[in-house]
Amino acid sequence: MTLGDTQGTYETPLLLGESTAMATLRLEIESASRTQAKILILGETGVGKEVVARLIHRQGARRSKPFVAVNCSGIPETLLASELFGHTRGSFTGAYRDKIGLVRQADHGTLFLDELGEMSLQMQAALLRFTETGEIQPVGADRATGRTDVRLITATNRDLRAQIEAGAFREDLYYRLNVIQIVIPPLRERGADALLLVRHYLQHASESHGVPSLTLTTDAEQVLLGYSWPGNIREVRNVAERLALRGLRRPITPDDLPPEVVGAQQPRVAVTPRATRETAPAPAPAPVRRGDERPSTIDEIWARLMAGEDFWVSVQQPFRAHELTRADLTQLVDRGLQHTHGSYRALLKVFNLPPTDYKRFHAFLYQQNCNLPVAPYRNPVMARGRLSSAPVPYENAS
Repeated sequence: MTLGDTQGTYETPLLLGESTAMATLRLEIESASRTQAKILILGETGVGKEVVARLIHRQGARRSKPFVAVNCSGIPETLLASELFGHTRGSFTGAYRDKIGLVRQADHGTLFLDELGEMSLQMQAALLRFTETGEIQPVGADRATGRTDVRLITATNRDLRAQIEAGAFREDLYYRLNVIQIVIPPLRERGADALLLVRHYLQHASESHGVPSLTLTTDAEQVLLGYSWPGNIREVRNVAERLALRGLRRPITPDDLPPEVVGAQQPRVAVTPRATRETAPAPAPAPVRRGDERPSTIDEIWARLMAGEDFWVSVQQPFRAHELTRADLTQLVDRGLQHTHGSYRALLKVFNLPPTDYKRFHAFLYQQNCNLPVAPYRNPVMARGRLSSAPVPYENAS
């Protein structure tokens, strides 16, 4: 649970990046901040969902009021209701006095609920009741004791639609919270933003720890650009700090980078290791195929797409039915991005989807870990190795 920014004391959040995806995100933040509507933020772990929530608060009409952030997965289920709505004295062991909850602390401000997908169905019911009435009923109270006015922003890295289908998330709560949806792109989809972030956090770490500033060699930059950054911004910050603390007094080379970053470049070599559940070979870019077990299936689906059948019918439905693997899905996205020279918006037209499906399409790809970085498709020099930086799919991935 993170609390702060109640009177503007929290450090101004940074949203670094010069990619098209980040420019689009900034416009979405600006648009959302002009409203009082509920917002659902989707994105992988470490992409900066709380940063986006804070920016919306800072740019909105409630900027002078409290911003209260709650990590729903960081509080035991038995205590979450008490933390949010408060409790009365004697309502449970250890409740020695009445306590107001975080919801009341956020009155007239913004309440940010992170890791929404980790909430139990019981807590979801309590949250739904609050979103409908604004009334607060503390744990141990037999009736509501007041009403509060907060702007609710929620976030998750989970596929809530899949959780709804599995009976793990309430559909009525989903539609109540999903008034404005913002999808934060993962770092691997943001091209050269990774280098900008590495440089920023190297400088930040050198200032924080009092060590010399570091620069990157060209070879190190290429390795960092080719890495998929599964931990996103959080991983960049940690890697930069580790490099800064090594006390180097020369530019960083590939040999200085962490093993997991350098090791991720191995798919570029000609000899492919035998596929296992842990390490599956990344599919090579068309037309040269490596590790594609069913080229006829991919070609058949591509032909259906070119004939006018939409992506949801020809790709998503077979994928949900386990007729296609993540490797198949990655191959199709790769072929499409070759066709559009790295434009995901143009890819919608290729896959016969309306522009309004852009967020849904992106959400589906990143939930399956199949969205590919666009920079290599726009840079012919890097084109031959573009999938080496993509996520390595395997059929039974969670």
